[in-house]
Amino acid sequence: MTLPRLHPRLLRALQIAVAAGLLLWLWHVADGAAAVERLASANPFWLLAAGALLTLQTVLSALRWRLTASQLGIVLDRWTALREYYLSQIVNQALPGGVLGDAGRAVRARGQAGLLASGQAVVFERLAGQIAMYLMFLAAFIATLLVPGGFDWPRWLLIPVLTFFLCGLALPVLFWFVTRIASFRALSRLATAFAHAVIAPPVRWRQLVLSLGTALCNIAAFASCAYAIGVEISATALVALIPLILFTMVIPITMSGWGLREGAAAVLFPVAGASASDGLATSIAFGMVILASALPGVVFVGVTAPPNPVKS
Repeated sequence: MTLPRLHPRLLRALQIAVAAGLLLWLWHVADGAAAVERLASANPFWLLAAGALLTLQTVLSALRWRLTASQLGIVLDRWTALREYYLSQIVNQALPGGVLGDAGRAVRARGQAGLLASGQAVVFERLAGQIAMYLMFLAAFIATLLVPGGFDWPRWLLIPVLTFFLCGLALPVLFWFVTRIASFRALSRLATAFAHAVIAPPVRWRQLVLSLGTALCNIAAFASCAYAIGVEISATALVALIPLILFTMVIPITMSGWGLREGAAAVLFPVAGASASDGLATSIAFGMVILASALPGVVFVGVTAPPNPVKS
């Protein structure tokens, strides 16, 4: 028995409806009027800083994709990698799901090594970024436990966070065991390709630097949005909570994480002494800066030429 598949347009409509419903609910429970007042008086310096950080994050991500693709037989020059990444971002922001731009990036880069390799390059590059965010979250969590007076985790949040970390640590072990089973040879080949593209000796340190750099840029950009609206939260609390907020964006039930991200911020900011409306305003500001920082991708919307195989 196979489950029925939703039509793409219906799925997009549902994602938009979920995002709109969550934002409407947050407007009532998190004092949306106060959040709007915060946004209206936002400090433009900090918003520009957030935009600069997200622009740097895009550049680093494009370089990470170029490096990953090169390990899989796809040669991209720096300009092409950046152009394609901006294009994928604007598509991801404009359309529900948050992955259609990445899929298009894989399709356009398939000429040199085939669709499988180009798809793997995109998936592995995005996965490397999520792993880096996970590691930074884990490091911040451990630091808050070891350093007194920094940030105290409430019990209701501590247990889910610990469960999240345990699952994250268990997944690679489980995946490794599964790849040892003869009937899962395809997964074994996938693991081998990932290891070659991301953690092979010639590229592992560059992958680490680029991935940690993108994670830091995202966290710092969200923190800059918090400072822009005048939120008074310690830097320790921000570093501990922001990765948890950003992880909600990978859940594909809304459009580009809208609604889920704001809900997480509204719930978590009071843990650090701020208000739910502060969290709502900060997350909305972050979402708007993301949109603004992706606007250069509009220039490339009409570009259909395949990536240039000439390396610069």
